[in-house]
Amino acid sequence: MGRAPLPSGSSLPAGAGIPPMPGAAVARGLPTQMQPKKEGPEQRTLVVGRGISVQGTVQDAERLVVEGTVESSMITAKELVVMPGGLFRGGVEVENAEIAGTVDGALTARGSLTVRGSGRLLGKAACHRLKVEDGGQITGQLEMLSEGSGAAKTAEAAAEPAKAIEG
Repeated sequence: MGRAPLPSGSSLPAGAGIPPMPGAAVARGLPTQMQPKKEGPEQRTLVVGRGISVQGTVQDAERLVVEGTVESSMITAKELVVMPGGLFRGGVEVENAEIAGTVDGALTARGSLTVRGSGRLLGKAACHRLKVEDGGQITGQLEMLSEGSGAAKTAEAAAEPAKAIEG
């Protein structure tokens, strides 16, 4: 599929109308301040958007952001973020988790677990540090992990919403 050459008297520059190729900015010698900048090491992120439902396993994602619905038997990642309206159902093991939607299943956060005011955690959870904002709900079993790998204490959460005590 050839293209007819531009007439010799054309005012368009050579290559006009041809979509740029990825990385072409470097090849054309554009100043580095106009090229996209990378902020630190690239983090592998999976975003499940609003209205999207995913079932199965997720591998090699460092950060999982749930705006829609995710159903999985077990996911391992560095960070889990469940946005308002998002639903995670199943098992997940992460360093840190922030819940503003709903998590129904088993959650282990080796670092911190934050339940936002709109967040609901149903089932079993284990974490090293816990923060529950006013309005956040935890229903089920909560285990606080110690500095080592053992459990420090276990608490059965009441059916009423749990509230963080700031002090």
